[in-house]
Amino acid sequence: MKKNAAVVLFLAALVTACAGTGFSLPPVAGGSGGERLPGKIVWQDLLTDTPQQTEAFYSGLFGWEFEPLGGGVNYTLIRHRGRLIGGLVDQNALPATADISQWVVAMSVADIEKSVQTVADAGGEVFTPATSLGERGDIAVVADPAGALMALLQTRDGDPVDSANADPATGDFLWRELWTVEVDRAAEFLARLALFAVESIEIDAADKSVQYRLLKTADLARVGVRTTPVPQMPPMWVSYLRVADQNELAAILAKVPGLGGEILVPALARPGGGYVAVIAGPSGAGIALQTWPVALPEQTEGEEL
Repeated sequence: MKKNAAVVLFLAALVTACAGTGFSLPPVAGGSGGERLPGKIVWQDLLTDTPQQTEAFYSGLFGWEFEPLGGGVNYTLIRHRGRLIGGLVDQNALPATADISQWVVAMSVADIEKSVQTVADAGGEVFTPATSLGERGDIAVVADPAGALMALLQTRDGDPVDSANADPATGDFLWRELWTVEVDRAAEFLARLALFAVESIEIDAADKSVQYRLLKTADLARVGVRTTPVPQMPPMWVSYLRVADQNELAAILAKVPGLGGEILVPALARPGGGYVAVIAGPSGAGIALQTWPVALPEQTEGEEL
């Protein structure tokens, strides 16, 4: 079974469970009643075939807390310092025959029906139509024309607010990038979904030039699109967690093997300053770590590699 098809099974199982039990997923903004911020990544779900080991892995690295919803719903809320930051799904409870362990990002949209149609019109693939998750809002799982999987989410009560003085803690989600081959095509597709302003950047890294597109809404950087650094890797979204400095990054990486994870890319200096590394948890789902100063500059959601 292809990964994308298996992820759709996850969503279908989740929706069925919620509908069958009368349960709804909590809002991503904690019921703050805020506005929607199209283009912002407002949620992320981790599909894993090693749920207990994965929970121990992230708890050991960052102190994440895990709260099963219960009630027959295969879903565990992830909290960091008491704040909701994501969800976890046990792949073993799904009718999947292949390993689908991965992180799936959810992007805020203002009108999910219109956004789903935009995906179809652009040559992308719509795996599920807009589907209600109760208090959380309406979700759809789609792929861009190159096959990169993501979710679209029209929240019911608004998105997490932007803060001009954002101060993410170590282990908070800091940034998201789409790694792909056709950078301009991918950026243009996303701009149709969220009316992004697209800034073109050329980065010199490892004796080669990297195409980078910084996508903004409301004058804030939301996501990046870059040429994939791994040959033959299919287009995919990559999430970054914040780490304070090089020493803290080294200390975290030293714990990864003992907690059942793997260092995929050791700490490397970024062209723009600081360091980045890529790790995988016990299930093999990868995530990046990026050093970032405590006091952030104007960009409140990270910076390109």
